[in-house]
Amino acid sequence: MQRTFFSVPLKNRFICMSSCLAPAKVHTREKCSYTEVFDPPRPFRMQTRAPPCSFFWALIILSSIPARVDGCDFAQPVCGAHASGDVMIGIMLPCHRKVKALQERIRPEGFHCLDFDLESFLRSLAVIHEIETINAAGFLPGVRLGYLMCDTCSSASKALQSVGHMLGVNGSLTVMCDYTDYRPRVKIVLGALYSEVSIVVARLLTVYMVPLLSSTASAPDLSDKLRYPVFMRTIPSDKHQTKAVATIMHHFGWNWVGVVYGDDKYGSAAFQSFLGAADANSVCLAYQEALPSYLDHSLSLQHIKRVAKQIRSSDAQVVLLILKVELVEVLFKEMIRTNTSRTWIASDAWSKSRVLAHMEGINKVGDILGITFVSEKSESFDNYLKNLTATPGGYNRFIEEYKNLRFNCSSECFSSKPPSYCPTPDLLRIKSANACTFKDPQEENDDFLIKGLDTSETFLHKVAVRATANALKKLLKCNSSSCLGEINFPPWKLLKELKKVNFEFDNQNFYFDENGDFVSFYDLVIWGQDGHHRRFQKIGKYHVLDEKIKIDIENIIWFSTANTTIPQYRCSERCAPGSVKKILNVYCCYNCTPCLEGTFADAWDLHTCKACPNGTWSLKGWDQCMPRSESYLRWKDTHPIIMIAATVFGILLLFVTFIVFLVYRDSPPMKRAEVRLSCIMMAGLSVSFASVICFMGKPSVHLCRARQVMYALGFTLCVSCILVKAYRTFLAFLPFGQLTCRRLNKLYKPTVIVVVITALQGIICLLWLIFDSPDIDPTPPSPQSMIKLIQCSEGPTYIGFGFMLVYIALLALVGFLLAVKVRKVPQEFSETGYIIFSMLMYLFVWVCFVPVYITNNENASPVQASAILVSTYGIIFCHFLPKCYEALRGPKMDTLESILRRWRVITNRKVDLVTDIDIHIPEMNTSSVTSNRFSITSTTTILKSLETLNEDSPTDSEVIIMPVSNKKMHAYTKLGTKLRRRRSVSI
Repeated sequence: MQRTFFSVPLKNRFICMSSCLAPAKVHTREKCSYTEVFDPPRPFRMQTRAPPCSFFWALIILSSIPARVDGCDFAQPVCGAHASGDVMIGIMLPCHRKVKALQERIRPEGFHCLDFDLESFLRSLAVIHEIETINAAGFLPGVRLGYLMCDTCSSASKALQSVGHMLGVNGSLTVMCDYTDYRPRVKIVLGALYSEVSIVVARLLTVYMVPLLSSTASAPDLSDKLRYPVFMRTIPSDKHQTKAVATIMHHFGWNWVGVVYGDDKYGSAAFQSFLGAADANSVCLAYQEALPSYLDHSLSLQHIKRVAKQIRSSDAQVVLLILKVELVEVLFKEMIRTNTSRTWIASDAWSKSRVLAHMEGINKVGDILGITFVSEKSESFDNYLKNLTATPGGYNRFIEEYKNLRFNCSSECFSSKPPSYCPTPDLLRIKSANACTFKDPQEENDDFLIKGLDTSETFLHKVAVRATANALKKLLKCNSSSCLGEINFPPWKLLKELKKVNFEFDNQNFYFDENGDFVSFYDLVIWGQDGHHRRFQKIGKYHVLDEKIKIDIENIIWFSTANTTIPQYRCSERCAPGSVKKILNVYCCYNCTPCLEGTFADAWDLHTCKACPNGTWSLKGWDQCMPRSESYLRWKDTHPIIMIAATVFGILLLFVTFIVFLVYRDSPPMKRAEVRLSCIMMAGLSVSFASVICFMGKPSVHLCRARQVMYALGFTLCVSCILVKAYRTFLAFLPFGQLTCRRLNKLYKPTVIVVVITALQGIICLLWLIFDSPDIDPTPPSPQSMIKLIQCSEGPTYIGFGFMLVYIALLALVGFLLAVKVRKVPQEFSETGYIIFSMLMYLFVWVCFVPVYITNNENASPVQASAILVSTYGIIFCHFLPKCYEALRGPKMDTLESILRRWRVITNRKVDLVTDIDIHIPEMNTSSVTSNRFSITSTTTILKSLETLNEDSPTDSEVIIMPVSNKKMHAYTKLGTKLRRRRSVSI
């Protein structure tokens, strides 16, 4: 219950006035007033509070009243402001913040309210001013709006008491079965301030279907027309506000926050709504704490200290406070005391609180961002506040109380030990510095309310009055001159019209949606530093319909960063494109893991990687997919160009060698080299060189097969000719028995050997192509590679490829062993040295090739092509070029006997030459026998001595080497006394 004192000119005495529903032209039984006269202490004069009027004095005064007064047994007035009118509007706002000792309440006594609330008082003045403005403008011709204002003191119980007084007919509420024709004086109630109070009042007003129109109660539950059909509001529901808050957090990248909310309907409903919005915006809660909404509770301070400790201990730097102003004030005092700084998100209940903005040490708490409703300045309202007075013909005890607080002299309250009746220190701050110079505080005015408070915050309260006036205009059928409708109408008719209003005010269009809510936008504010205080700076808007936010904070200096850099508050750092979240135990606490091969993440903070579309690929940690690049021996690349140049040069070198062989075909070196076999070798090497060309360019099935067959047949042809040469030398210079010699000579058929060996390789290649054919390698690329290797696969099993290489290697090995066996034969008689080095180089190259080929499959083609080139060049340099050099240099001067002598010395053998050789040589004349010139051809030669050569005088002999046919030749050697040796030499 609220007791209000005001000054009257009755010497030094105070009069405590109590008035209940005292409108003009009401029956005397509806009036209820009494006077309590007492002598307060002098310091108590002109104060806003006093001890309750004693029950004793009440009995004395009531006993002096001749008639019993019904419906008013209270020691204090329930409704503190009134102005008569044809249509009465109820105003239900808390001009005081709390009820004294509510938790100790046992008996249904009156409510004693404490702590005058300037901001709510300003809201009530805005409603009254707008009512007076409408009356003065004649908006409802012939109809005057009146009002009855009751103080809820932020208590639902006190609010219910006020409803009873507003709706009472003849001082009481009559119980009926049907309230359709119920016609109370108050047709609509504007309020209440808090959602919890509005919910309770709306429940009661639903019985009578009296509309309740609020400009601050934003709990989502009030949109439920099934439970609250009479409730309407000029603001959006909190479900939009919590979406806006979560959107702000998401916009700034803050996903790790704490929430502190009141345990009333407003706080609980808003918190539940925020949970869904936070989840949709990837915001997680580090903690959630509830505070008792009733601050005067004995455990409230303990709860606040516990919550403050939780805030300090948590690593969450962003805290959402869904609390009343008084709770935030106490919490901030604890934060300032402990020097705790955070980034605070304010709900609409305190987002533009001047009381908090002017707290001592408010700059220590950190950054504050808030959500507030639409606001507009009004010059006429500011002028009204400068000349504040009650409506003519009515009263306003709240104005009286404010003026007492502002202009009444109470210097003793500023002492170190103020009396108990003094206002709280916060209320003392509104005291005018010139208070003790005023004679009558009620006659004084100034611009304190304009400068000390934000008058634009009352805009939506004026909109509520305008909405009511527009609904009345429809209901009363008003035109430009008069209103024809019934003035004393049932309230439900006004509710019906109110839901349909659509009007324009201050260049803005307003209407109610199906839930009775206004759908507009929120203003976003930040508390900038203003000396030792804070100022509210609008930084953006949140549009309810499209749920989009627009913020402009380029010039904002943040407390946490001391510059314009937006602070980042996250449980974990953001995951950059290319990585995704691996959630730990909390949704917003995670590790960033890179996307695997074949997947990608193209945005920040994704939860899963996306699969690459067909034809594209990505490596680990990539943020996009790209087509794989094809890898093969391109014609324009450096390596292929080098190999092509080497191939062309090799073919040219073979061509030059071929010319030299033809030109010098009659020279001894060329005759020893067997020109025909050498030409066949050159042809094979040319084919081998040509196979290298097939390794270049993008592989195809035909190229894969052609290059291997060309190399196999070409190199086999070459090696088979080398094998024939090695075999010939082997037969000519190694001693064998007569039978063995004859058998080995039968096997010496060069043409047959070359054809058979090459044909066998052809058969191997044919079987390879049929059963294990080379093809394009189907092996998929490595997941760790963006290169798609296009190369040939030498068959599913590689058996044919292996047989081909092994066959060539076996031929080379046999030729190498035969050459090694006769390695001591003079080079003038054979090519053993050339054969040894060329075959040794080939074997070395291909022995190295096999492990490299196996271990480096990605470079298999260039490795094999290089091996072919090296081995082919090995034969050219080791086999052909020395012969060309010998042919170009000219014949040696060494005689045959010197050559044989050197051979004998090397082999450490004694050579017994025949003294008389009887040779049957068909197709040969005798003149050639006596010739001192010898010739070495590709056929068998016979060494004949005309006289015996002894070891002491090797130069006394004459040896003639004569050619014979390629047919089988018989040489009969006759010794003087003894047959020593019969030898057929094949060179």
